[in-house]
Amino acid sequence: MKTNPERREDKRMTLGDHENALVAMVDDDPLVIELTQAFLEDAGYKRFVSTSDSTAAIAMLLRERPDVVLLDINMPQVTGLDVLASMRSDPVLRDLPAIVLTSADDAETKLRALDLGASDFLRKPVDPSELALRVRNTLAAKAHHEALHKAFVRYVSPRLVERIMDEGTPFGSRAQRSEVVVLFADLRGFTRMTESIAVVQLMDMLNLYFRVLTDAAYQHEGTIFNMAGDSLLVGFNVPFSQPDAAARAWRAAAEMQARFGPIAAEWRARHGIATGVGIGINRGEVVIGNVGSPHYMNYTVIGNTVNIAARLMQRAEGGEVLVSSEFYDTIREFVPAGGVKSRGHMALRGTSEPLEVYTIRL
Repeated sequence: MKTNPERREDKRMTLGDHENALVAMVDDDPLVIELTQAFLEDAGYKRFVSTSDSTAAIAMLLRERPDVVLLDINMPQVTGLDVLASMRSDPVLRDLPAIVLTSADDAETKLRALDLGASDFLRKPVDPSELALRVRNTLAAKAHHEALHKAFVRYVSPRLVERIMDEGTPFGSRAQRSEVVVLFADLRGFTRMTESIAVVQLMDMLNLYFRVLTDAAYQHEGTIFNMAGDSLLVGFNVPFSQPDAAARAWRAAAEMQARFGPIAAEWRARHGIATGVGIGINRGEVVIGNVGSPHYMNYTVIGNTVNIAARLMQRAEGGEVLVSSEFYDTIREFVPAGGVKSRGHMALRGTSEPLEVYTIRL
């Protein structure tokens, strides 16, 4: 097949960021594979892997990790539907987009393929131009899905991201009132660090600090709402219900203190600066929603519950967790009695009455 070089170049330019995508194909007819590869190469897709042995399809996909797979349905031993079912049950391949190519014309086969997660459906013989466009559009949809995934990971743990992607994001929903456990963490000694440590090294230290804290929050499926200066705001029981939200918050706080302790000791030995994490935790009703302008928007929590958690964090010393009595009553059974001490009723800025507070140290 002869092609016009200029026309081929024009097609290649329309591929955008998908020019280097790896296309895989599973079809029991080697000639169909050969022709399809030629069609796609003419359209600008140069990376192509294939197998005509459907029993080896899953192994090939796991080995090659393609960006999209073209999948025949009617194959001996292992059908395309079997391959789709195996893909959807595999944690690595479950999100791999599959374009089904088949000569089958019955609605039942098409519905079955779509039910198993097929991204698109084309009837053989496939028009080359249509195939190239379907591949391009499928890759664009995959890129959009991945961009959303990366965006959500900034806020919630990877495990919660998968649930959000499957069930739909709650971030676009209207504001609502809900009971949430709010955790504020802050780095003690940060001001002195900014005055005595070189900027590049300071940023490395700050990044390490936030990595330790966010890893602990994600381990217990907390949602990161804000990271500013040296402070971190984490919520539990949001965006999805967590009946054990209080226990998760306490364990995350304990994990933060345990992980940062050795780092603080190293920084003190190396830089002569005493540091530590001060944490405040409160539970209660908050307003959850998007706050900002048309140009900049944040999904966040607001209300007196959040303010009290912030005030407790401000009063906490390095290595200390200050909690409200409302929160402590829900985690009492998880906290070693020897590490808890009542601070009595504490007057906090912005509150009309003193609040009963407990201090917890590991």
